[in-house]
Amino acid sequence: MGLLVMILGLVLFFAAHTLTTKRKARERVIASLGEGTYKILYSLASLAGLAMIIWGFANYRATGWIDVWYPPKAMKHITVALMLPAVILVVASYIRGRIYATLKHPMLAGIKLWAAAHLLANGDLGSIILFGSFLGWAVYDRISLKHRTDAGGPPIPVGGATNDLIAVAVGVVAYLALAFAFHPVVIGVPVVGA
Repeated sequence: MGLLVMILGLVLFFAAHTLTTKRKARERVIASLGEGTYKILYSLASLAGLAMIIWGFANYRATGWIDVWYPPKAMKHITVALMLPAVILVVASYIRGRIYATLKHPMLAGIKLWAAAHLLANGDLGSIILFGSFLGWAVYDRISLKHRTDAGGPPIPVGGATNDLIAVAVGVVAYLALAFAFHPVVIGVPVVGA
């Protein structure tokens, strides 16, 4: 049951996000519904999808775990190491500096790194579906960005090296919070000492 709910949540979440990559279809939906209604429905679909993913994955982990392969223990250490740059990249997409200017889409790079790192450490079916879906979507979205002709909104100012230092500092703090508070408490899997 949990795995099915998670998969339905992934479909809903990525359907909403994929619509943003289909610019002409998105324009037609906005023209039909109005921008405010579109944004509300987009947010509700994304949140509902995310809630279904979280609930479904938690239920799957508790009741229906299916092992596919058994990753070597070293993979967990590699995942822990890869998560630091993944978190910093996500932060750098909001605190824009040279990292942002160089990568252009650090959020997608961070999501790809997060997903790939978790695929290394988790050999169960639910994890492969969950993290594989996010990795596949991030690759798809990055490719779609290369083919878009619209700017996607007003330009956001990009700072310099100071913003990069702030992004790294905030990223380190967020990484520690995720590792020592969020992951063991919310996910139920300790990152250190497991």
